[in-house]
Amino acid sequence: MANVTYDRREQFQQIQSGLLDGEEIIAVYDAIGTGTGFIGLTDRRVIIQDKSFVGKRFAITSIPYSKITSVSVVSNKSWGGSFFSTGAIAIHVGAHTYEVEFRGDQKSHHVHNVILHYIS
Repeated sequence: MANVTYDRREQFQQIQSGLLDGEEIIAVYDAIGTGTGFIGLTDRRVIIQDKSFVGKRFAITSIPYSKITSVSVVSNKSWGGSFFSTGAIAIHVGAHTYEVEFRGDQKSHHVHNVILHYIS
């Protein structure tokens, strides 16, 4: 776990505390916007903190890579620039879509590429 990238130590520790035997963390990124607190990537799954529940409750949702049908780059502008000109991605799992927005396009690029690697 020497090369793990993370934004906030407490989020990294929260992911670390729930690892399965032999599972390794790839990255943990803080998310901005409403609903999502952070996203963690391991070699087995994507872990999302969902803060959209009523009453200030939240959930930690684990999504095995085998259940992810696609990953998208989300943008509110035309594609005139770079493919990763935005800091948001969407993870499609069955009929549900998790949208995660980051500070900076490098994080969205990394998350997109890791997920794509594991679902391909």
